Amino acid sequence: MIRKATGLVALLTAIVLQVQAAEDIPRQLITDYWQAETEQEQQQLAEQLKQRAGDAGTLYRWFALGPEFSSSVATGIVEKERVSAEGISYPWVILVPESYDASRSYPVEFMLHGGVGRPKQEEGASLWRSGYESLQQEDRLVVVPAAWNEAFWWHERQAENLTEILREVRRLYNVDDNRVTLTGVSDGGTGAWFFAFKQPTEWAAFFAYIGHPGVLRSPQSGGGYRLYFENLMGKAIYIVNGEEDPLYPAASLQSFIEILEQEEVNHRFRVIEGGGHNTQWLPEEQEAIEAFKTANPRQPFPAEIQWVSDSAERFNRNHWIRVDALEEEGRPSLLRVNRNDNVFNVTAYGVEQFTLLLSPRQLNLSDPVMVSVNGRIVFTGSAGPDMDVVLQSAKERDRALLYSSELQIDVPD
Repeated sequence: MIRKATGLVALLTAIVLQVQAAEDIPRQLITDYWQAETEQEQQQLAEQLKQRAGDAGTLYRWFALGPEFSSSVATGIVEKERVSAEGISYPWVILVPESYDASRSYPVEFMLHGGVGRPKQEEGASLWRSGYESLQQEDRLVVVPAAWNEAFWWHERQAENLTEILREVRRLYNVDDNRVTLTGVSDGGTGAWFFAFKQPTEWAAFFAYIGHPGVLRSPQSGGGYRLYFENLMGKAIYIVNGEEDPLYPAASLQSFIEILEQEEVNHRFRVIEGGGHNTQWLPEEQEAIEAFKTANPRQPFPAEIQWVSDSAERFNRNHWIRVDALEEEGRPSLLRVNRNDNVFNVTAYGVEQFTLLLSPRQLNLSDPVMVSVNGRIVFTGSAGPDMDVVLQSAKERDRALLYSSELQIDVPD
């Protein structure tokens, strides 16, 4: 059996090498674009890639193969810093296996700490109270970002920050894009709820420990968000709360859990009998948590997808659908799409305009595409690949969710 598996790997490797040779794939140019640190660098490389590829289909195949990752990267406990356009410094740490192998892809786990009401950590201070050693694992990359009293996990600036940090991780390390998870403890658990409700595209599953989604509704907490449970469809959530937790007892989440059950959201709710506001239960729960991760990779191109949004400016995208304009900003709108081969049936309420982001992994772009909205056919024709769309999609550095074309649709009156 081992010899058969080895032979199959060798055969697949030979096929890949043959395809590369036949197409003369400029791997270094792809790698340079992928790892470029500035918009200006990418723009210069984009023109070279367009000329070299000649057509969008070829360019898409090159990026789907991906860059060549280097083994000469930092391992162990690596301290980083991101400076936003506002000039705010966001420290973060990545824990890289000492045995890191650039030829294989690694799952990524983001760990959101609690206590965000405190001032920003001093330079050099540990972002994880119990120390990073407790988080290090040889089979994955672990990312520990920072939040504080001016940058809660559920603030818009953190929504941008975590996305940019993930892109930076993908820039340098070989990531298994469909196995990126978000775990949070206490305020971090509340943060995990926030991303599940508002920005789920990047993540395979969420792990909300001793947090509470109700915090997100409160204007006093800096949130004041409306929570749309329809947005949790298609994602997996593992929830743990203590029975005797003085802050967020398990019973206080019961109304939320009932909605999850009604909406058939993929979730597990663990009540720790006699448990307080701590994670003493974690060692015993670890095996079940890891099994949940294994069973729930991200599905990048689900055939059915929906999104409820009250803004076309923020939190307006779910995987391959994006809300571009609403009938009334601030009023909840619904976009639901069912795809059957190249036919898209759309239900839209309160939406004026939306975009479908398309990939050869979803459908055959050589054939015509048909889009119907609320029972009316609004588009029939070609949705062939576009080099600018491929290049823009590649900036997200998500090889599993790479697009080659897009359709912007106006909702009929």
